[in-house]
Amino acid sequence: MPELPEVETMVRGIRDSLVGSRISEVLLPPCACRPIQIFPGIEEMRQTSHGERIAAVRRRAKRVVIQLENEHAFVIEPRMTGLMLLGDPPDREHLRFEWRLISGRRRFSVWFWDRRGLGTLKLLNPEELEKLLTGPVLGPDALELTLEHLRNRLGKTDRPVKVALLDQKLIAGIGNLYASEILHLAGISPATASSKISTSRLERLLSATQEVLQLAIRYEGSTLGDGTYRNALNQDGSYQNQHRVYAREGEVCRTCGTGEILRIVQAQRSTFYCPRCQKR
Repeated sequence: MPELPEVETMVRGIRDSLVGSRISEVLLPPCACRPIQIFPGIEEMRQTSHGERIAAVRRRAKRVVIQLENEHAFVIEPRMTGLMLLGDPPDREHLRFEWRLISGRRRFSVWFWDRRGLGTLKLLNPEELEKLLTGPVLGPDALELTLEHLRNRLGKTDRPVKVALLDQKLIAGIGNLYASEILHLAGISPATASSKISTSRLERLLSATQEVLQLAIRYEGSTLGDGTYRNALNQDGSYQNQHRVYAREGEVCRTCGTGEILRIVQAQRSTFYCPRCQKR
């Protein structure tokens, strides 16, 4: 479930503790569950990262990047259920990776926890990192979008706008939950063909994207009913209390007060919207 706001919250939650600390050891905790994808392998990771100082912790789209002083970087993609944690994990059976760190006299750990085992963890050299983060796999970051980005990228596809927003090659960082929220705030039907959206509506879409994502970051992301997403201290986010349409099928629209929130399926994903506020 982690999307841009949740991953940004993870980064902000671990950054101050990690930057400037040194890696004393990296470990694969005992785990009987489905293994996550790790590259290049634990022994090479140990050799490359041992004793290295962490220079920066940042986010790119839905990925956490832990930059080392030797210019290599750990890149963690949480995907459906992955978390970066400083606090106690939800449980220990789904711990996937541990960094043991030293900062002055303090010794501590940060963990990657993943219930479903769909996340990935890579240690990349500078060339591999550049290719992954700036190549054709990822479009512009959703928090750095411009009107020109939207016009150029959405204008070239006739796919429904909700489906297009989920394409990370077009725009990086927006997932299913926030796409529904953004389109509702912008007053755009999720079924609208992307190429048919006028400039004035693209401006509303750009404004709504920034407003929804920034507010979700302020509330530290959305923890849904399954309780999967947690921040770096293993605490709930609270943006779920601000959702206007997501998972509110059958409820009266909070925006117009008269429409009923509907659920449709697009590209095998649930879309929630108000037909009164979001006329096609």
